[in-house]
Amino acid sequence: MAGEPESVVGNPKVAAGCTIEDRTIGQVTVLAVSGTLDVLSAPDLETRIKATAATSPAAVVVDLGDVDFLGSSGMGVLVTAHSDLTPETRFVLVADGPATSRPLRLIGIADIIDIFPTLDEALSALSAD
Repeated sequence: MAGEPESVVGNPKVAAGCTIEDRTIGQVTVLAVSGTLDVLSAPDLETRIKATAATSPAAVVVDLGDVDFLGSSGMGVLVTAHSDLTPETRFVLVADGPATSRPLRLIGIADIIDIFPTLDEALSALSAD
């Protein structure tokens, strides 16, 4: 995927202390989330994931690298998205650190959704498939 053009699909959206920016890298759509992903902002992420799925990308990456709080509502949206999208569309997460990867692993979400520490690693894994 390296060297492929990158385009911004939509303007960043802000909801209750949470920003979601989407972009396309090849056949992969990346939703980069920053801020707080909780009961107030999770519905916006759910809407964005559904809109992204409607474009039929090969894969959807939700990048949680800049999330400083990941609540149960946010985790629920991720599990639902995985269930709704796969196997037709690959769904992976980028999460590294105590605010994101730790709760995802403790709850067991890492057992059902592939999690990568960096966006580059996620994109490399997707291109290898």
